[in-house]
Amino acid sequence: MKKLFFAALISVFALTVKAQEKPHIYNPDADAKAEIKAAVKQASANHKNVLLQIGGNWCVWCIRFNNLVTTDPDLNKYLTDNYVVLHVNYSQENKNEAVLADLGYPQRFGFPVFIVLDGKGNRLHTQNSGYLEEGQGHSKEKVMGFLKDWSPAAIDPKSYEKTK
Repeated sequence: MKKLFFAALISVFALTVKAQEKPHIYNPDADAKAEIKAAVKQASANHKNVLLQIGGNWCVWCIRFNNLVTTDPDLNKYLTDNYVVLHVNYSQENKNEAVLADLGYPQRFGFPVFIVLDGKGNRLHTQNSGYLEEGQGHSKEKVMGFLKDWSPAAIDPKSYEKTK
């Protein structure tokens, strides 16, 4: 009986520790400049834009956003079809200050903050995530609107040519 009790206790402890682990979607050791360059190259080859999600593993709103767009089938499909997504770290270990300076200091909006780049690496838009929030998370409708507004088709001049 003691063995069963201790086995159950160890299992509960292991599950508690596992539940407290934070997801690691940001890598403080990554070379953000090189990763952005690679993402732009990939986006260009696939006729997509780049979505930089800037934040850190410490940021609950960053994790909530990532969970929404990766678990909601509609958002995930739209994001995958139109963007190359890259998580750019901002933390005590690595603030990526030079990269953020090149991007126009987006951290002024808080975290997460989103940058949309075109397939040439040009910054198209900086999005304050506060405008996408609703309650204790992000609004699916607002996020989808943001993604659609800055998709390759939305900014393609051919989308606006008059038909005769």
